[in-house]
Formats: sequence, C-alpha cells, structure tokens
Amino acid sequence: MVFSITPIYALAVAVIWLILWFRVTALRSAMGHSIGDGSDPQLLLRIRQHGNCADWAAFVLILMILAEGMGAPAFYLHISGGLLVIGRIAHPFGLKVENAGHPLRYVGNGTNILAALNAMVCLGVNILGL
Repeated sequence: MVFSITPIYALAVAVIWLILWFRVTALRSAMGHSIGDGSDPQLLLRIRQHGNCADWAAFVLILMILAEGMGAPAFYLHISGGLLVIGRIAHPFGLKVENAGHPLRYVGNGTNILAALNAMVCLGVNILGL
C-alpha cells in the first residue's frame, strides 16, 4: 500500500520538530547543560515546546496513517493534516511561562484536538463500516 497524503504532513511537522529541537540544543549548548533544564525557565519552555510537538505529532500522524490505510477520504485526511500543521506552528508561540492563557496556545491545542478527533472519526467510520 502506498501512502500519499499522511507523508506530506509528516514531513511538514518533522521540519517544525527539527526547528524546535535546534532551539533546545542551541540553548543547552549556550548554557552548558547536557541534560535537564538546569532550573532555567527559558530552557524548560523550549523543552516543553519541542516535547509537546513530539507528543501531538506522533499521536495524530499515527491516527492519520491508520485512517489512510483503511481508505479514509483524502479530504478528511487533509483536514487532520492541515489542523496538525497549524497547531504545531501556533503552539510554540503561545506556550509562555508568564501567560498560561495565551490565545496561540489555545489555537495550537484546539487544532490538534480537532485533528485527532477528525482522524478518530475516520477510523471509527471505517471500522464500523458506516
């Protein structure tokens, strides 16, 4: 089976993940911390921005690849993929130490929840044969 839709979004999110990883690594190097956050709020923030991307990306992309493998319509896969990419771009800008209610944090989390739910519905429809 050839997957043609999910890999597009996997590549886009992998680029975002890599950028976030570089940001963590650069700050770790500048601070001389090889592991952990050294009790530095800025390093902890970057670690969480990267970690949150890894968590959501893996979860949604697994759901998408399963849905695509089961024959979910391309339109719905693009919805999940587009929402995932939007969320992964928005979330790091909204994850702030001093502002837990930043609007871009809600955009990031909200779009990723919608992406996951959409992919879950695609799976459910295919599993139940609806």
